[in-house]
This record gives sequence, structure tokens and C-alpha cells, in this order.
Amino acid sequence: HSPAQRAAKGLPALVLAAGFALAADPPGRAASTGEGATEKQIFSGKLPNVPGKTLTVVQVDYRPGGFSAPHRHPASGFVYAYVLSGTIRSQVEGEPLGVYSAGQFWTEPPNSHHIVSANASKTEPARLIAHVIADDGAQATVYDK
Repeated sequence: HSPAQRAAKGLPALVLAAGFALAADPPGRAASTGEGATEKQIFSGKLPNVPGKTLTVVQVDYRPGGFSAPHRHPASGFVYAYVLSGTIRSQVEGEPLGVYSAGQFWTEPPNSHHIVSANASKTEPARLIAHVIADDGAQATVYDK
């Protein structure tokens, strides 16, 4: 992905993609996923036009200095993450570290190992929304043991 793609702003509302989801959690339930990071599933539903696939949407809130634990997304899962506020550091294993501000996004290919997901600020909170498209029944995020 080029830096221009990663830094693109104002994505069309119809872009479907990616995230940090706990697909087993019911909508609205928040889960702690690291230190100073909270995930809240806000939507999960089967895609009627893509048989066998489910879209899960998760909001991730980071307190200042907060981070998510390293994790993987399913072999069938594509992730699209969009920064709503603050600045977030993100890195998939084998890729360079990225720093994304409000209005910017990144994607993660299937079976990615997400090794860095953190608030870049020690003083301000940050929030992202992530979309995961994966096989029906697949757990969208599995944290390293």
C-alpha cells in the first residue's frame, strides 16, 4: 500500500472492510483487550450479497498511552480501520510501523499478525472504528497467548 493510500481521507460510506472485533461478544458489550484499550462491538451481520461472509464493526477506544495486545485476524478476514479521533500507531508483522491521525485509515490482509496497535499520545485519548469481513462464525480477533 502506498503512503497516499494509507493517508487518504474521506472514504466513501460504502467501503466495506476490517477490524479488531470480538465476534463472540454481543453488540454493545465492551471488552478490555490490552492496557488502556477498550473494544465495543457495534454491529455484526451476515452480508446478504456475499454468501458465507459476516461483517463485524468494532469501536476501539484508547486512553492516553493505551494499547491493544498483539493479535491475529482470521485467514478469511480482511480488516479496514479508520481513525475517528487522536493518533494511533499500528503495525502488522513484516510491514513498517504506521502513524495515523483522525480521518486516516489502513487495511490488513487476511491472517495478519497485528503486533502494534496503540495510542501515539500520552496525554490525549484516541478512537478508531474497525471493520472485519470474515467467514461466518470466524472469531474476528484472537489475542496472542
